[in-house]
Amino acid sequence: MSETSFTPGALDRSATFYVAGHRGLVGSAIWRRLEDEGFGNLVGRASSELDLKDRGAVFEFFAAEKPRYVALAAAKVGGILANNTYPVDFLSENLRIQTNVMDAALEHGVERLLFLGSSCIYPKLAPQPLKEEYLLTGHLEPTNDAYAIAKIAGILQVQAVRRQYGLPWISAMPTNLYGPGDNFSPTGSHVLPALIRRYEEARLSGAESVTNWGTGSPLREFLHVDDMAEACLYLLENYDGPEQVNVGVGTDVTIRELAQTVADAVGYRGAIEWETTKPDGTPRKLMDVSKLTALGWKASIGLDEGIRSTVEWFREHQDDFRK
Repeated sequence: MSETSFTPGALDRSATFYVAGHRGLVGSAIWRRLEDEGFGNLVGRASSELDLKDRGAVFEFFAAEKPRYVALAAAKVGGILANNTYPVDFLSENLRIQTNVMDAALEHGVERLLFLGSSCIYPKLAPQPLKEEYLLTGHLEPTNDAYAIAKIAGILQVQAVRRQYGLPWISAMPTNLYGPGDNFSPTGSHVLPALIRRYEEARLSGAESVTNWGTGSPLREFLHVDDMAEACLYLLENYDGPEQVNVGVGTDVTIRELAQTVADAVGYRGAIEWETTKPDGTPRKLMDVSKLTALGWKASIGLDEGIRSTVEWFREHQDDFRK
C-alpha cells in the first residue's frame, strides 16, 4: 500500500489524544500545550496504571480508549553513566515500549502519531551541524549506542508504517531539552539541571567555589521543553514525510558559558573552577534545524529566560521533584 497524502491543517480538538509518557519532561509539556490549545479529550496513564512494556495491557488500553492521535514521548531515559552501565535495559525496554504502542496504534487505526527520538541517533563523528540525512551514515557514540539503536528502530517503524499502510505518522528528534519537570537527581540528571542543583546548593551553603568537570569548552545546544511541545503540535498539523525532523534552536553555547548563566540565574557569587583532568565528552553537538525553519517554526524561549524560569520551578518543587 502506498503512502497516503496528508493535508496539513488543524487537528480536531475534540478527538481523543493519547500522550504516552505524559508525566515525563517532554510528555508533560506536550500535555500542557495541548490543554492550552483547547484539546478537550486528552488521555494519559502513569506507568503504575499502564506498563507500556506489557503488550497485552497496551492493546487493551487502545481498544478501550481508541485514540485518534498519539504523541509517543514515553521512554526509559538517563545520562551517560546509566546508558553505559545498563545498555540491555535501555535497548530492551525502549524497543518494547515503542513497538507495543505503535503496533496497538496501527491495529486500532490511529490517524496521526508523532514518535519522539533523540539527537544521539546521529553518528558520533557526523559533520556539524547534524542534518537529518546523516542518519545511519556512521558509527554511534559507544556510551549510548543501545538507546540510540532503539530510537533509530522507532524511526524506521514509523517509516515502515507509512510505506505499508499509508498512515501519515511522523518522527521528531529534539536536541538537549530542559525546563519544568526535569530530572534534578545528582546521579541521573543531564548537564543543565545538574548545574542548577549544584549552584543552588552552593548558594544556600555559602560555598566559596564550585568545581565542574572538564575544561568547559564543549559546545551544546539547549531547547526549552515548552518550545519542544509547541514544535510537536506544529509538526502534527503542518508536516507529513518519512524523514525525521530535527527540533532545536540552531545555536549553541560552551559549557563554561552555560555554567556562568546558571550561576547568575540562581544568584551564586562564588568562584567557578574547572577540573581539567576530567573528560569533556564530544566537542560539539549541534542540530541543523533548517528543515523545521523552512516549515515555518522556530524556538521563541531564549536560554537566559528559560534557565531563570527553570530555576524558579526547581525552587518551588525542591521537596517533591524526582530524586
